[in-house]
Amino acid sequence: MPIPAGALRSESLTAPQIISRTPHWWQWPTVLSLDAPAVALAWQWQLSQVARFSPSWPHVFILGASTWLAYAADRWIEGWRLAPDQIRTQRHQFYQRWRWPIGVIWIAILGADFAVAVLRLDRREFNAGLLLLTPVLAYLLSHQLVHRDRRWRAPKEICVAFLFAGGATIFSFAQPEVPWRPLLAPLILFFSLCFANCALISVWEHEVDRAHGQTSLSLQSRHARQFMHIFPWALALAAGALGSIATKSARPAAWCVAVSAGLLGAVDLAETSLGRQPARVLADFALLTPFVQWLWKLLPPR
Repeated sequence: MPIPAGALRSESLTAPQIISRTPHWWQWPTVLSLDAPAVALAWQWQLSQVARFSPSWPHVFILGASTWLAYAADRWIEGWRLAPDQIRTQRHQFYQRWRWPIGVIWIAILGADFAVAVLRLDRREFNAGLLLLTPVLAYLLSHQLVHRDRRWRAPKEICVAFLFAGGATIFSFAQPEVPWRPLLAPLILFFSLCFANCALISVWEHEVDRAHGQTSLSLQSRHARQFMHIFPWALALAAGALGSIATKSARPAAWCVAVSAGLLGAVDLAETSLGRQPARVLADFALLTPFVQWLWKLLPPR
């Protein structure tokens, strides 16, 4: 992913200069909150391979739409509660500037999401979705409104990793005939990968969180920051080791985690020279390794 050289040190500018600039083309997936749904759908497909379950289009649509709704709501609330001179990212400025058009789009997608869920999911799948909706709403309420500046609250990095892992596997676990035991190890690895992604971003954006009045693991503990730089490499080694001994169905997921974790570690090493904003985009891009396997499966057999 080539990145314009002029963008690499954009965070050295003053805050008003940063947020007044038009996003570069490579920032738009993050600004529009499309990166998170892409990651969720990639791993829904990857983990469903372990469960020998093929998600249908309603499963894909509902997870993608629900992930976007959660991320858009988080940023909409952030843009609503912050003063313009507090905002330090283009994604939050975008949601503040276009608050009401985004609100209309959000309601429309929510309606479509709910309609597809009611009409196309069976009772077990619908109830599973409702079960996951509860912690999503609790997270938004707690971390954006009630406890956003409380140091004792559950770390947002762990909460987001838990919700991603749950979303990617919720429909697999809802199937009555799907074996769940083979899913456990890949699911734990994916949870750890999501945590590594969120934790590194919190390190790179600790000044953003401070300006926005948010707390994070990076702000809470210097020792946690040191651990976050090591964790992706440890995860890559653990996932690679598991991939060498895992069952045939679980092996690709383990290897995808290993490669993604290694890429996260590499982005972290390069963050000082790249800059915060390109590193933020590349960190999410690193989680899309399941798409490589998906494309490989689409190739005609030789």
